[in-house]
Amino acid sequence: MTTKLKPLKDQVMVITGASSGIGLATAFAAAEKGARLVLAARNEQALQEIAQEINDNGGQAIAVRADVGRQQDVQRIADAALSHFGGFDTWVNDAGVSIYGRLLEVSDEDNRRLFDTNFWGLVYGSQMAAMHLRNRGGAIINIGSVLSDVAIPMQGMYGATKHAVKGFTDALRIELEEEGAPISVTLIKPAAINTPYPDHAKNYTNHKLTLPPPVYEPEEVANAILYAATHQKRDIMVGGGGKLMSLTNKLAPGLMDLSGEKLMTDQQLLDEPAQHREGALHQPGEGGRIHGRIKDTMPTSLYTRAVTNPMVAGAVVAAAGAAALALMGKKRTNSKNSYKQANTRPEMVEVVEIVEEVHVTPRPPQRPI
Repeated sequence: MTTKLKPLKDQVMVITGASSGIGLATAFAAAEKGARLVLAARNEQALQEIAQEINDNGGQAIAVRADVGRQQDVQRIADAALSHFGGFDTWVNDAGVSIYGRLLEVSDEDNRRLFDTNFWGLVYGSQMAAMHLRNRGGAIINIGSVLSDVAIPMQGMYGATKHAVKGFTDALRIELEEEGAPISVTLIKPAAINTPYPDHAKNYTNHKLTLPPPVYEPEEVANAILYAATHQKRDIMVGGGGKLMSLTNKLAPGLMDLSGEKLMTDQQLLDEPAQHREGALHQPGEGGRIHGRIKDTMPTSLYTRAVTNPMVAGAVVAAAGAAALALMGKKRTNSKNSYKQANTRPEMVEVVEIVEEVHVTPRPPQRPI
């Protein structure tokens, strides 16, 4: 069943986790397109300032303080959308946080809190949205992760929440399609994204936290979310690096396990002492900041642009072919040594990185932080 979705300028959009990172980038991008916004997060002061900024610039936004792990708070978000705008057309479940720590070290209390936010908050939001949109029509957009498809060390329980998000989202889509509900259900799976995510994570290590490369900018995820709000799409992977990890895990799971064992722990920890170890797991985090502190990032993802714009697909094929030819010319001694020679990344990651260098558009200007 094909669901017709409204143009953004005619939509009311609910965004959870809107006070920073991907949620905040999406709020500003949606406001520029004319969408009216219901912004939800735990940090009320940051939300109020963001809504005021949008309103001062000619947009329409309201702020709702809410902890999505509490079903009654999710009800208040929906009630606010109904009372201020008469309802909503798109619901974006973006709220989330992480824990960096080994599975045998992390407390049950922290693990349950992680599931309350990342999984149950998304479930409550999806259920609320589905009940409202059954007759009205619209879109439910859930933010998963490349870790919905792949497991890595140090963020094992976060990955478990995102695997659960994928399973729930896929089942919800099937059930809504089965009953003929005019609702598009999309799972967005970002790769590593340059947001304050490492700063907001609960940290069980002695090191300052970071993300494994390649790392993309949050505006790429916002673009994918806005595309899903106006086009029926089952899922969208943001970042060719994430797509490569997912594909490798399906075709050669042993290789992906080896990569995780040999590389992933070190790539998530900096050689600096840990700071603010509690993060935003149990209390609101710093709001108002879209971008993280990682300097070496991919401004755009050609792969994702191709997925959301068929006209770009030809450029991807051409760039991938050129990358493959370049790799064929490289001399390798043996598989073990080549793993180290390629900057400690598998050969296939090089293909993605060469392809991703062919940018479709210039990097968007960053909002001051």
